[in-house]
Amino acid sequence: MVLVETNKNVYRLQGLSCTNCAAKFEKNIRNIQTVEDVKLNFGASKITVHGGATIEQLEQAGSFDGIKVYPERQRQLGKKESFWEKRDNITAMISLFFIIVGYIFSIQLGEESLITIGTFGVAIIIGGFDLFKVGLKNLTKLQFDMKTLMTIAVIGAVIIGEWGEGAVVVFLFALSEALESYSMDKARQSIQSLMDIAPNRATIRRNNETMEIDVEDVRIDDIMLIKPGQKIAMDGEVVKGQSSINQATITGESIPAYKTTGDEVFAGTLNEEGTLEVRVTKHVEDTTIAKIIHLVEEAQAERAPSQQFVDRFAKYYTPAIMLIALLVAVIPPLFFGEGWSEWVYSGLAVLVVGCPCALVISTPVAIVTAIGNAARKGVLIKGGIHLEETGRLKVIAFDKTGTLTEGKPEVTEVIRLSEMSHEEILGVAKAIEAFSQHPLASAIIRKADNEQVNAFEAEDFQSITGKGAKATVNSTVYFIGSPSLFEGMVSVSTGTKQQIKELQIQGKTVMLIGTEREVKGLIAVADQVRESSPSIIQKLHRLGIEKTVMLTGDNEATGKAIGKQLGLSETRAELMPQDKLESIKTLRERYGNVAMVGDGVNDAPALATATVGIAMGGAGTDTALETADIALMADDLERLPYTISLSRKTLSIIKQNVSFALALKVLALLLIIPGWLTLWLAIFADMGATLIVVLNSLRLMHAKYGDE
Repeated sequence: MVLVETNKNVYRLQGLSCTNCAAKFEKNIRNIQTVEDVKLNFGASKITVHGGATIEQLEQAGSFDGIKVYPERQRQLGKKESFWEKRDNITAMISLFFIIVGYIFSIQLGEESLITIGTFGVAIIIGGFDLFKVGLKNLTKLQFDMKTLMTIAVIGAVIIGEWGEGAVVVFLFALSEALESYSMDKARQSIQSLMDIAPNRATIRRNNETMEIDVEDVRIDDIMLIKPGQKIAMDGEVVKGQSSINQATITGESIPAYKTTGDEVFAGTLNEEGTLEVRVTKHVEDTTIAKIIHLVEEAQAERAPSQQFVDRFAKYYTPAIMLIALLVAVIPPLFFGEGWSEWVYSGLAVLVVGCPCALVISTPVAIVTAIGNAARKGVLIKGGIHLEETGRLKVIAFDKTGTLTEGKPEVTEVIRLSEMSHEEILGVAKAIEAFSQHPLASAIIRKADNEQVNAFEAEDFQSITGKGAKATVNSTVYFIGSPSLFEGMVSVSTGTKQQIKELQIQGKTVMLIGTEREVKGLIAVADQVRESSPSIIQKLHRLGIEKTVMLTGDNEATGKAIGKQLGLSETRAELMPQDKLESIKTLRERYGNVAMVGDGVNDAPALATATVGIAMGGAGTDTALETADIALMADDLERLPYTISLSRKTLSIIKQNVSFALALKVLALLLIIPGWLTLWLAIFADMGATLIVVLNSLRLMHAKYGDE
């Protein structure tokens, strides 16, 4: 027996199929004396144990349902049994054989024949042995779950002589359990497929020696060798070679990205053409795909509002059904002189039809399936609550730079307004902007470098928040920034003002450069609108988004020009970071559910304040993965309409599931009045509801990109 470490250990589970079993398994582990705390993630089929326990002890805690436990790092779990190889399903089929034989005997020998009763009895014992073992144990502890209800129903059927129906109840319950287990396995396949994306071994060159080793043994700064057609095993930076890399597993984009020296590559992506040498930059547990898997699993553990409602409802629902069943069984015989056998039978039927299987599984299977599907398409949704809230969005606000636009502005004009030459204006501007990280600064530096202007040295740089910057160049203090920076400082001629206005109407950002006494020149910069942005805005409006708003620090004229080009409902310009925050607050007050879409770095307060914060370019951006509620792994908006469509479809399916599960049970209960509700019909209704709810949820596995 091998003892596991006594702090925190994470395990993957096989055979965890129902929420009630999960709750019981968790409770059993808590009862192990050396265990301090335990957290079970049903959606991801994973458990975290704090304290000392052996794998044997954990499996013993789950022995009632045949749960197997494996260390988290183990890629392959135990041999996956097919539907027909599972012991429970084999016993169910044997039970079905005896049920068929029993009904043949009942036709030929009669229902009262000892041979008929004996055959049905064998069917009940073989098919229901595990059920009774758990159900009777629960009954002694007054724990009323589905297996307890079924045990009472079958024993009651036998007592009143309904051997055949008791046997059918056992078989149909086993079939229902098998279908539920199959559906959860299918829903969890999205996580398993993510886990299998990255290779578990890598070819490494270390100290001039080439070796193939497990990814867990790879060190940072090792050189990884990747041949054409191979998957990349670790995150890293290309140090030699060039190639096209298919990053669909991370970003959802099917078009390969060209990579050369200095570019970042991700574990799990496919090298299509050339040979690459890559310097490893992250440990295996810190790679982008590892973070995605972790966040997806955590998201599936988080209970969505609808699931919390269903769980609260089920808590009171099961005792209520038991009370109704008891009243149905005893009131007519006691107060109206009806026959005991007939009404006890009806009470047992109520007990069976009242099983909350379909209701309890209605939400988690939909949430698990949707989040897994989204992850495969390059959309990381960090919880069921965010999935549901996205489905209720009415307004979407966008940051402009790098979100709706390319984020790589280019200088379009350099205009002299004094004796300073074109080269001097660019040189001074470059010297000051060299201290800035703003995209506009990068555009000026690129322009100056392309024209090979003389370099100047700037000193005493000072940023002027939201307006620009100043620094000393050649003993003169120069200012560079928006026209508002120079208001009240120098007089700007009417002609220059008109020139500025015309450039702004064209959608260009204008920056002035000058001293405290004179404007020396102006630089116009244009950030190109992403080619796909207008069509995405149209899709969002067609999906029913009431309002699309652009929040930008640009001037009013530039902002409105771009907003009009994109077809946005509203543009709010000349906003400081705190103004964007206030805009989100006012939109929430007026419309309720509001999303903010940005890069996850510059607009963190606005992203946090929105109902749903959506970050773009999550691949390789730790901040985006950590701060946003939803991360679009690709650096474009193409997945946004898909995400909203998927969220709305999920909300719709959850509502359908809950409504259908409850409606079918109410309808079945109403059959008591004319006396039409039989035991086999009751469990058939329960199994049918579970099956339909599961199949309805699994439709989300096939929700495609572009669905509207």
